[in-house]
Amino acid sequence: MLRMRRRSRTICLYLAIITIFLHLVLVLFSASMYHLPCDPPLPTRMSIHRELAHIHHISPVIMDANKNLSVKEDKKAAVDITVIRAEPAESGMSKLEALFDHPLYNLPSRPIPEEDWLFKVQPNAKNHDKSSQMWVSASRDGYEDVDWKNSSSHPPWLRFHLGISRWQLYPHRDPNMEPLTQHLANSRIVSAVQRSGGTQLKLVMSFPNYGQAMLKPMKQERNEETNYNLYYFSDFERHNAEIAAFHLDRILGYRRIPPVVGRLVDVVKEIKDITTDLKLARTFFTSPVGNVCFYGRCSYYCSTEHAVCGRPTALEASLAVMLPDPALAARRSWRSPWRRSYSRTKLAEWETNPDYCSSVKRTAPYNKGTRLVDFIDLVILDFLMSNMDRHHYETFEKFGNDTFLLHLDNGRAFGRHSKDEPSILAPLKQCCRIRRSTWYRLRLLSLPQYQLSDVMRSSLSHDPLSSVAPLLAEPHLAALDRRLAAVLQTVSGCLKQQSEKGGDEVFYEDLDHLKDLFASAD
Repeated sequence: MLRMRRRSRTICLYLAIITIFLHLVLVLFSASMYHLPCDPPLPTRMSIHRELAHIHHISPVIMDANKNLSVKEDKKAAVDITVIRAEPAESGMSKLEALFDHPLYNLPSRPIPEEDWLFKVQPNAKNHDKSSQMWVSASRDGYEDVDWKNSSSHPPWLRFHLGISRWQLYPHRDPNMEPLTQHLANSRIVSAVQRSGGTQLKLVMSFPNYGQAMLKPMKQERNEETNYNLYYFSDFERHNAEIAAFHLDRILGYRRIPPVVGRLVDVVKEIKDITTDLKLARTFFTSPVGNVCFYGRCSYYCSTEHAVCGRPTALEASLAVMLPDPALAARRSWRSPWRRSYSRTKLAEWETNPDYCSSVKRTAPYNKGTRLVDFIDLVILDFLMSNMDRHHYETFEKFGNDTFLLHLDNGRAFGRHSKDEPSILAPLKQCCRIRRSTWYRLRLLSLPQYQLSDVMRSSLSHDPLSSVAPLLAEPHLAALDRRLAAVLQTVSGCLKQQSEKGGDEVFYEDLDHLKDLFASAD
């Protein structure tokens, strides 16, 4: 009997201990839940009006790229990029998507008048005019007979041509961009001929719907730096540089480089077997290890020593959509005022005359309008990607001097990541002139939320060739951030110089048309 009582007491004691333990666990769990912070609701996206109002009301202080530097600006400069606060990116939104969603990339614009479009779209043709709407190839081999009487039947390359305006090649939110890049990456190639002129090998590829693209083949590995002993004018052109230049141009908000896509091309089936270019056809051969190679005819690197080879037939290349034929949309070529001498011993005038910009500012077309700041935009692009080979640029003749500059031929960019070339920035240093909108976007890209290297990495990851290897090696991406800081430092130096000595304004005010927005947003 005594034993039974002792057992009952022991069992009751155990049950009491277990009950207390469970209560303690429950209390601790409840306390942790009580102190766990709730996820704050995602911030609503600020309207353009509202954010511009915040920008408008901030004091005129410019922050240096690497340190605090307060500089009094002119009365118009009542805005600072530091106030363009980066809203936390929404769930799942990449830095690139957040950047393109930022108000600086979605500024309100006026409707484009008819005369500011490169092409005027004719009204729908009548039935008896149907023959004029038909495109039929002379050879008909591989091409489609298509009837383009309305915009819904236009192929992507034609929609791209019809979307070119006085100020840009394509709009920021272009619904045609995805179909166009897919068209370049996947469409069947029906013709391949060598592009005449130039110092290196380039091919013109044609598609069944009459679209065309400029092909530049792979010449060297992505992580291979340009030889230090090579002069800039004897450097290789790189296919990945053309691709990266297009992405960088779009990230900077310029939209002045035609879309470029990477593609794996079959050297035999998509070039050798279909080419009608006899000179090109004679340059094909098989290497000792069985790779199919060719070298074409050109004035520089077109020889068996510099042949382009597949692996064994697969060749990496960039394909850039062709601009409208000059017979339909004439282009004018302009010699760069800061053109290099292209000599191993002789220097250009701008390299020896620090006041060189003063003479440029007095010379047409740089003495009025936006031509000078348009050229500075191009200079910044070239410095970021270390392109020293900018001897000319082009514009569409239809728009005269009041239009954007085409940023073409970027194959010699991204050659060196370990060295920056400060001489590329000479126009910015000597002229101390820049668009305010460009300055804002550069400052935005220096912020951690939109870091240039990160958005470039994200943008390039959408290219088809990124599945083979990253389009830019990491040192090249790091160099972008370093060079961006140098550009910001240069502009800050211009602001400091202006405040001390006076002189011309640093900023070209291209946001004046938003003054009404500022007022309405108060």
